[in-house]
Amino acid sequence: MSTIFSHGKLLLTSEYVVLDGALALAVPTKWGQEFFVDENPDGKSFVTWTALHQGKPWLKILIDYNQEEVLSTNIPESATFILKVLKEIKLVSKICLQSDTSYYITTDLQFPADYGLGSSSTLMNNLAQWAAIDAFDLNEKCLGGSGYDIAVAQAKSSIIYQNQPQRNVEKVMFDPSFKDDLLFIHLNEKQNSREGIQLYRSKEKSPELIDEFSLITQQVLQCKTLIEFSDLMNLHEKKLGNFLGIETVKEKYFENGPSFVKSLGAWGGDFIMTSKFSGFEDYFREKGFSTIYSYNQLIYC
Repeated sequence: MSTIFSHGKLLLTSEYVVLDGALALAVPTKWGQEFFVDENPDGKSFVTWTALHQGKPWLKILIDYNQEEVLSTNIPESATFILKVLKEIKLVSKICLQSDTSYYITTDLQFPADYGLGSSSTLMNNLAQWAAIDAFDLNEKCLGGSGYDIAVAQAKSSIIYQNQPQRNVEKVMFDPSFKDDLLFIHLNEKQNSREGIQLYRSKEKSPELIDEFSLITQQVLQCKTLIEFSDLMNLHEKKLGNFLGIETVKEKYFENGPSFVKSLGAWGGDFIMTSKFSGFEDYFREKGFSTIYSYNQLIYC
């Protein structure tokens, strides 16, 4: 049995604008997705797919990859997507889905699906590793996006990422002295990133805007104190909120909070980042947000 693992991700800077070439900082999470596969040269062309979520099965699919047909499943919409991905792999891979061999594939997502930590990107990267194909290409054909999440999964490290004028991925040591003061809080819902991207795409952008966020990313990497970092996070939120024409997450939920509040990824859901203050646990729980992680609990260093 072959086993592959990809880390999840959090995008700390340049959400949305990373699509147009802004330099972005992203970090891997301790949680990710495991991928197990057995092969049986039995003269058939079946893929038996079992998807687990934190060890519990939620999706079962039987696919005939030669006929490109879902034979059975408990969730048709998910099965249709998996078939689409396997068809792409069959077209490109030189080693998988090319002969009459049955495959028994099991995936195990280690984090709640509504966390926004990369359930799709970790799957794309695992499949690409298995099939010995380009994960960025597979992700682009099946999902789209900037590709930073694929880069994090491959690097297994904090990275700075830029997708224009060409893709550039650089591993960095993002290990701030103030990391023990940082918190990650889930907003109790999964934001639809495609809706956020659609809003962003509808706005007219300038090269100066992209440069401003690239500069913030560079300054974040040079931060020595929590005060500097907090100021940059506040600046990032203000600039992006003004550009998108929507209120920041702090304005929406935490206007009276004493610390910065930074959206991570698509605005309106998933995780936020903030810093500790006296009584922070009671403050966030009273507002209905009780899923709170420290930096070391969530981030893979």
